[in-house]
Amino acid sequence: MRIVVDLTRCQGYAQCVFLAPEVFELHGEEALRYDPAVPDEQVKRVRRAAAACPVQAIVMGEGVPVDVR
Repeated sequence: MRIVVDLTRCQGYAQCVFLAPEVFELHGEEALRYDPAVPDEQVKRVRRAAAACPVQAIVMGEGVPVDVR
């Protein structure tokens, strides 16, 4: 499973960091880092994180493009 976060949409609410800390990491107050290749054991958590994102900035799927802008 791959993910892409549209960083132009991301507002730094960090719901993804709380729900999937093994995949998402907040640096500073608003800089989000993440691994686009989601390990199988983290898929469920990342799905929850994507659903919880207030601005729907997380895109998931096998054929996710590298740049969603």
